[in-house]
Amino acid sequence: MNISVLTLFPDIIDNYFSHSIGARAVRNGHFNIDIINIRDFSLDKHGKVDDTPFGGGAGMLMMPQPLFDSAEYIKGKHPDTKIIYMSPKGRVLNNNLARELAQYSSITFVCGHYEGVDQRFIDEMVDMELSIGDYVLTGGELAALVSIDAIMRFIPGVIGSEDVHNEESFEDKLLEYPQYTRPAEYKGLKVPEVLSSGHHAKIKKWQREKQLEETLKKRPDLLDIAELSEKDRQYLDKLRKSKKTTK
Repeated sequence: MNISVLTLFPDIIDNYFSHSIGARAVRNGHFNIDIINIRDFSLDKHGKVDDTPFGGGAGMLMMPQPLFDSAEYIKGKHPDTKIIYMSPKGRVLNNNLARELAQYSSITFVCGHYEGVDQRFIDEMVDMELSIGDYVLTGGELAALVSIDAIMRFIPGVIGSEDVHNEESFEDKLLEYPQYTRPAEYKGLKVPEVLSSGHHAKIKKWQREKQLEETLKKRPDLLDIAELSEKDRQYLDKLRKSKKTTK
């Protein structure tokens, strides 16, 4: 897979891929990262990439020419690339969408700045507008990195065991169960005994019940779309009744 990033601040992207899992994934050839400075495509002798918007309004807008030319440059290298513009108006990223995007052979993220980009670029060149939440950032770089991080975890080999995905939050629309490591006791706080019992069936039951508890407590909205068994529903009813009686 090839991932390209069109940005005015390439160092932000480059620094991220100099460390940790992202750096190792690129080094091991699981995917390639191509960082393009949009300013390099400006025809202005001073490298200007923004101007005031027609019709007035606060702030500056990124001009179409450097955006079109940088995107066309990427398309010349990767004709099938899917161009994604990071925007608070876009489709909100979630686990399922990250998994879907990981199936593409090439993705190009466009990081806007100032008040955004000229609409003509979005209309003609962008395949998808993507958001990471209902808030506005000063630029698209952080949003692009969040998206890339979520996507790359579904690229084979990046994380290691594929079983990891099956046990994480949101995989079955439930939050992940609590986890513990050594020592078994720290400052008087003990790891639940069942986890060191070696009884796999009991451990699985505990993990599932904790998933349900965590989700009910922190994200009850997810229970409306979660894949629940009849046993799950009975346990949730028990939790809800217990909650009422303790009030």
